[in-house]
Order: sequence, then structure tokens, then C-alpha cells
Amino acid sequence: MLRIRQSSLRLVLVILVCFFRNQPLAADDSAALTKEQIKQFLLTAKIVGDQPAKKGVTDTRRLTLSDGTITHDASFQPIDEHTPLKKFADGHTEVRFADSYKYNIAAYILAELVGFDDMMPVYVERKYKGNSGSLSWWLSVKMDDATRFTKKIEAPDPDAWNNQMYKVRVFDELVYDNDANLTNVLISPDWKIWRIDFSRGFRTFHTLKDPKDLVRCDRHMFERLKALNADEFTAKAKTYLTNEEIQAVMTRRDLIVQLFQKKIAEKGETEVLY
Repeated sequence: MLRIRQSSLRLVLVILVCFFRNQPLAADDSAALTKEQIKQFLLTAKIVGDQPAKKGVTDTRRLTLSDGTITHDASFQPIDEHTPLKKFADGHTEVRFADSYKYNIAAYILAELVGFDDMMPVYVERKYKGNSGSLSWWLSVKMDDATRFTKKIEAPDPDAWNNQMYKVRVFDELVYDNDANLTNVLISPDWKIWRIDFSRGFRTFHTLKDPKDLVRCDRHMFERLKALNADEFTAKAKTYLTNEEIQAVMTRRDLIVQLFQKKIAEKGETEVLY
């Protein structure tokens, strides 16, 4: 009861400070809000500002939302492209190409089920100017991983960094994102990793994309992966994924679990799970 009261008091203090300073709620203050509160804010707050996002090729907009007390930005991604064959500028092609905001929402649903939602911003579906899209809490970050890599910046705590990246790689294999890249890995000022943008995920392959990337796994995430239930996932994601896409996720889940179980048998649990 004391913890709940302290959390509520902190939220009130943050909102009051922001109100009297006439400033938006900072992304770092999102810890004062529950995920459900963030979801409701994204779904219901009034859109009071609009500007193009600086990065991305999916018509992403940076919207400013306000409910009269809290003001915060959000990323709106409306793309929903499906085509039998897509040819890219580098010459490669993809059969049954899909690039959809729906996959962002499906990825967040899946993340909640397997314990990865602490590394993703909240995603909801919302309409803006007549178009449906995914809307996600705007994050305050210092750089993306592409910048870190280019500038050869090392994480201050390599072990903590590696443990976060192990989780990212497991989730990327589960989702099978055909456009996973370093610009979709964001780094906060305290070196927390956030994984964003899954609009080209959920391919229907029944294989893993890069199994060699699966080196270690968070223990809690591994247990949640094993417990992932197809019926529950289907019930929550059926609006955004086809049955074929859901089945592919479950098949890849089986392959991921089998791979780590084999590693545990060969190397011992403490070498594989952390």
C-alpha cells in the first residue's frame, strides 16, 4: 500500500511541476506513469502539434498530444503497404512484401507476452487526418546504435549493454523483421536500449533469420517464451496479424527454445541464461 501511495504521489508531483512551469511531461518522467496510463493518454489525448519525423521512410509524423495536464510527443506511423512483389533500389526483390503499422502494434502485444515490453515504447492504434496508424510514446534518447557504431562509442557498462542486446536479438528472431537495423535501436542518456519500428516484421518464414545471433537469453524472457500460448496470442493479435503470421511466430518460438535448450545441455544453464 505504501509503495502504491509513493508512486501516486510521485505522479502528482511530476504533473504539478510540469503544469506550473507550463512544460510538457518529459520522456524520462514516463516512469511515473503506468503503461496503461500511457496507453490511455495516446488513445485519448488531443493532438495539438504535427511535424515530420527526422528519420524514416514510412511517412512517420511527430505529433504533440495534450490532455490538459500532460503534454507529450508521439510517433505516428500510418504506412500499410502490401504487394505481391517488391523490387528495391539495390536490385533485390521480396515476394509478398508487407510494410505495415499493424506490425508495430502486434510487436508490442507480443513483447508484453514474452517480457520484452520494458525495451519498447507503448504502441497503440489511432487515427489521424482520416488515416489509421500506430502511435507510440516519443522517447528521449541520446543517439541510435548506428551513430554509436559510426563514432565508435563504447557503452560504459559492457555487461549491461550485452545483456540488453541479447534480449533484442532474441525478440528480433521471434518477430523476423526484414528491416531490422541499427537506427531502430535507440539509446537513452543512461544507456538503456529501446527497440522501435517493426513495420516490416512478422514474415511467414518457419526458420530463424540469424540463429548465430542467439548467444544468451534473459532467464525471465526464456520462461515467458516457453509459456507463450498460441490461443492467447491469437486472441490479442488477430486484428493485426493473419493466422499464417501467428503460426510462423509460434514455430520460430519453438526453434528459439530448442536452440537455447541445446546450448544449456552443452554449456550449462549459467553460461546461457542470465
